[in-house]
Amino acid sequence: MNHIVLYQPEIPQNTGNIMRTCVATKTKLHLIKPLGFSLDEKYVKRSSANYMDKLDYELYENFEDFKEKNKGIYYYFTRYGKKPHTSFNYENKNNDNLYFIFGKESTGIPKEILQADLDYCMRIPMTKDVRALNLSNCCAIVIYEALRQQNYNDLLKYEPHKGIDYLEK
Repeated sequence: MNHIVLYQPEIPQNTGNIMRTCVATKTKLHLIKPLGFSLDEKYVKRSSANYMDKLDYELYENFEDFKEKNKGIYYYFTRYGKKPHTSFNYENKNNDNLYFIFGKESTGIPKEILQADLDYCMRIPMTKDVRALNLSNCCAIVIYEALRQQNYNDLLKYEPHKGIDYLEK
């Protein structure tokens, strides 16, 4: 199973967008405190387009609490990573839990956490003119790369409400 982990997210709109992406991709969301906002805040609900009732998520007191409760393969996203996110195999033939871990918007994941697992630190390639991409965009890029490698698991490949032949009619 795929998981997105947000380490101390600060901006409610980013988290709301990530919530929507998680619902769309059947990805569990893990939020590590402290959060820079309340989960009841109207901005989170607005960004997640009221999908919170469909969201599978869990809240943790700190990173140690998260690690204690979640076993699997951890992938860390940092602008200091030396490997592109596409250099990893996410096919997950062993049905491991894959955790894609993203840091807070202002400072990222603490260096001490990253140094403990350098082989799994990666970066989304970009020009030197941009320090970092928006957090919600990064999460979408990465989860869809993992899903592409997994042949999108059981996600729909057509729009279900108007039907598979909508454009042909």
